[in-house]
Amino acid sequence: MTDNQTLAVYDEKINDYIKLTEAPPSKSLLAFIQAVPSGGRVLDLGCGPGGAAAEMAQCGLKVDAIDGSQEMVDATKKYLKVTTWKATFHDLPNHPTYDGIYANFSLLHAKRSDFITHIKSCHDALFQGGIFHLGMKVGTGEKRDALGRFYTYYSVEELTEILVTAGFTLDYKKEGKEMGLAGEVEPFVMIKAYA
Repeated sequence: MTDNQTLAVYDEKINDYIKLTEAPPSKSLLAFIQAVPSGGRVLDLGCGPGGAAAEMAQCGLKVDAIDGSQEMVDATKKYLKVTTWKATFHDLPNHPTYDGIYANFSLLHAKRSDFITHIKSCHDALFQGGIFHLGMKVGTGEKRDALGRFYTYYSVEELTEILVTAGFTLDYKKEGKEMGLAGEVEPFVMIKAYA
């Protein structure tokens, strides 16, 4: 993510976001961890304050975690078994490096013109058969929320087509609604796919 206004919101709202994400591990996170080979190397792409990355590490995975917000990166650094640095979606390796990539409600901040490239980069950064978790809000168009964060919305059908075109094999989809940091309840989808 390179939208400076969005990054500034996350920097400013770090404490609120930590509170929002302090919860037991989600079923989707646990399913991701279980699908990765024991001791495998994973990337938490847009790691936020690092709770998911810490859970992955606690379960024995080798975890890299990146975020475009310096405050989020600093919050994640308290987890000593997680390798963390500031980076954007443009900074993924261009060769197979990971057994899994966890992109949970992070790529929704990418511009529509860049999204397909980022999905392809995720595919290229995974070993063959590597697992990809994608969490996205569902809808149409692009807009900023009440906090000023930039979002791009897709239908489930659009996301499915983009993933398949990038070379992924889809395994599982879950749809629902959830309250976000801006206080709005919005529809979402979580997708599990394999490279």
